[in-house]
Amino acid sequence: MKMHITKELLRKLPKSDLHLHLDGSIRIPTLIELAKSSDFELPSYTEEGLRELVFKDQYASLEEYLRGFACTVPVMQTPEQLARVAYELALDNQNEGVRYIEVRFAPQLHAHGDFDTIAVIKAVNDGLERAKKEFNARSEVANGDEPPFEYGIISCAMRFFNKESSAFFKTFLSAHQYTDMDRVTGLATLELVQASVKARDDAGLSVVGVDLAGPEKGYPPIHHREAYLTAQRHFLRKTVHAGEAYGPESIYQAITELHAERIGHGTSLLNPSAIQDPAIQDPADYVADLARFIADRRITLEVCLTSNQQTSPAYRDISTHPFGEMMRHRLSVCICTDNRTVSNTTVTDELHKAVSGFGLDRSALKNILVYGFKRSFFPGPYSEKRKYVRRCMEYFEKVEAEHLKAQGSDDVPEKAELVMDGMD
Repeated sequence: MKMHITKELLRKLPKSDLHLHLDGSIRIPTLIELAKSSDFELPSYTEEGLRELVFKDQYASLEEYLRGFACTVPVMQTPEQLARVAYELALDNQNEGVRYIEVRFAPQLHAHGDFDTIAVIKAVNDGLERAKKEFNARSEVANGDEPPFEYGIISCAMRFFNKESSAFFKTFLSAHQYTDMDRVTGLATLELVQASVKARDDAGLSVVGVDLAGPEKGYPPIHHREAYLTAQRHFLRKTVHAGEAYGPESIYQAITELHAERIGHGTSLLNPSAIQDPAIQDPADYVADLARFIADRRITLEVCLTSNQQTSPAYRDISTHPFGEMMRHRLSVCICTDNRTVSNTTVTDELHKAVSGFGLDRSALKNILVYGFKRSFFPGPYSEKRKYVRRCMEYFEKVEAEHLKAQGSDDVPEKAELVMDGMD
């Protein structure tokens, strides 16, 4: 009997989210409350109004999609605000069975005055840590029946910023007013990386990696090479937004110049027609070589289905999304939300969309879920990570077996050892 993968099953299964923006995932009631207390003007003060005007089901473009952040970032400017948003984000994930999250955000968009970059990171860490301790104190977790909740923090650098972006960037630009702008953005990323290392090593915060976000066209990764080399020297893990709003060349630069271990989105990876560099004479060979390189090194693609559908008309029909082709190429992929509020989605929703849109069976689903844990930038030692992944997948099997029994099936789920072999 073929197992029917229901949304309720997906909700119960242990999951991860490796591409999760803090400022795109604030609860709307919290946004309204914080806006009122901060005297920040919103287009509407009801959830229905904000869903109609700002956080829509469909967007005309990536630019319209990003306008939502102009409403969220201004109400996340104090330790209390950031800690609350982070805490509630962890709770929302826990409530749908997500056991590991990597929360990414740009600390330099929240730093000002005495509230420096490390203090910003600490505020977010405080909220996540509070939620973790509360969840892991539950009897079913403490007695080993269920895996615990864990998290990491990814510091986002920006490809582009100006004096209006934040108080930090205004000061930073004033201090470098005679320096080429490409160099300034690279220096800002270097500053962020060094602060992130210090936050992890000196303050003991759960910073696990660095990311590069913002417009791709005209803002190539190469300007951030020094910063990413610094991250590598200090064993910070590396991911990059690439191949979403620009062609495969952007992905190529992310992995060759910045040595990215994961790619955010990467939707243009397998699309020769998306290449924009006229110097590339054989686009088909180029993407084939690039895909082979990524597959050989198990560089993971952080796939965000709903977000991509909302920002690119080409993917409005889910069957046209390159996720299916990524699966056929046996690439390492994980399913993520990107922005829970801006995209009005959950990990469960994204997985259900993947299952229903691409006909995933239980084996494919299991592989995707295990990749989410295996390719994480887990903050502990590798031996602890192995134990944690195994514990999560053993719980997967428990939930799966209960579901099969309820369906009246006598199928026996595959053992976790088969999936875990080699931690490939």
